[in-house]
Amino acid sequence: MAFFEEFVLLYPVYALLFADHGLSAGQISTLFVIWSLTSFLLEIPSGAWADTFSRRRLLVLSPLLTATGFGLWTFLPGYWSFTAGFVLWGIATAIGSGTSEALVYEELARLDAADAYPRVTGRAEAVGTTAMMIAGGIAAPAMAWGGYQAVGVASMATLVAAALVARTLPETREEPGEDDDGYLDVLKAGFREVGGSKTLLRRLLLVSAVTGLSAFDEYLPLLAQGTGVGDEWVPPLMVLVSAGFAVGGFLAGRGLRWTGPITCAGGLLLIAGAAVRSPWGFVFVAAAFGVIQWAITAADTRLQHGLSDRSRATVTSMSGLGTEVMAVLTFAFYGFGSEFAPSWPLFVALAVPYTLIGAFQGRRAE
Repeated sequence: MAFFEEFVLLYPVYALLFADHGLSAGQISTLFVIWSLTSFLLEIPSGAWADTFSRRRLLVLSPLLTATGFGLWTFLPGYWSFTAGFVLWGIATAIGSGTSEALVYEELARLDAADAYPRVTGRAEAVGTTAMMIAGGIAAPAMAWGGYQAVGVASMATLVAAALVARTLPETREEPGEDDDGYLDVLKAGFREVGGSKTLLRRLLLVSAVTGLSAFDEYLPLLAQGTGVGDEWVPPLMVLVSAGFAVGGFLAGRGLRWTGPITCAGGLLLIAGAAVRSPWGFVFVAAAFGVIQWAITAADTRLQHGLSDRSRATVTSMSGLGTEVMAVLTFAFYGFGSEFAPSWPLFVALAVPYTLIGAFQGRRAE
């Protein structure tokens, strides 16, 4: 399912689609704001829905909503169709956030295999990253062959495939009946669970921090350009970093007792890779992002271990909301800082929190 959700040929070219249909940079920015705002507002409400409804059905619905939005982009291109598509995509993102983690963890726990959670989710992330890399390589020839319609139809087809695969996921948890807690009860229970445990709150904030901070990967092409390479060398450097992400995902679940030192090392690798200001430094950058992916899975695993089944998706969605907030702060920091400094010192500054988080975590997870 992770493969088909990320094997979307539109991902590397949708900004070009908007520009080629007459949208200005400002209009495109408003689309991104609408997308983020939709996901932000629905993050926690959708998590509570996942705790009071079939999680598998929601995971089937999520890619279908995104596919519908991409259909609007493909066959009715224009600002309002693009807006509607981003609203649908934002809803789909909110529905899937927290839902997949809750379903996977609970089904593994029922098999007495909860310890396999980081390996399963980490490998799924790695497979998704690999799919995205393959899609990035195929997008250009697909565009040359059939234009945006070919890329759009192919993207819709892969998302429908993701929905079909989602239907095969196991779900032994029964849907709540009339005597079970309602939507508002589950939502309140989630807030009480977090408010009543300082340990759980720390774990939730940790997931939000390590995941949200990673949003600066959006600026990696600018860091690559700052090394002095030509634009033709930027995509290969991005593939190198994607490979680092994938390796980190495949290694997830191993060495969790060393979470603190490894996370600290990841921050130091990123500092070194950015400060070198050379394309060779991207070897360190790729390794750093592999560690970051590994650390994200480790933090999520500790969070899941501390949650009750009753409000698991709700609380996980709270971490998703925190991630969105941290990502916005990261974007704001980079945007403001870019007026005064080149990319490399900004990356160095954004790597410092990972170093500090790792240093304060200690050798063992909570």
